[in-house]
Amino acid sequence: MSELTFKEVVQKTNEVTKAFQKVEQRQWGIEGNMIELMKQVGQLSQHVMMVEKYYMAKRMNDPKYNKASKDEIGNELSDIFFILIQIANHYGIDLEKAHLKELEIALASLKEK
Repeated sequence: MSELTFKEVVQKTNEVTKAFQKVEQRQWGIEGNMIELMKQVGQLSQHVMMVEKYYMAKRMNDPKYNKASKDEIGNELSDIFFILIQIANHYGIDLEKAHLKELEIALASLKEK
């Protein structure tokens, strides 16, 4: 896959969302997006904890705990990013602009120290 700009990634995400809505024949509301976000964050936490061997040793024999990997973490991060784009769209927020603004604020506060 070729490298895309942030705006192109958002556009592609919106295309996928429209395809989902066509198949499901309904839009996800903000409540559905928030529920999905919490679910995905929970799954990300579980995969990180498994990869970092946070769970007790006896659990490591369970096959579902052995499937955790950096790829799985990447999948969960991607799912979270997808939902964040949907939430930004719901509120009419330019996510790229908002993120760059926050980075500038962070850099300015670090320069002051």
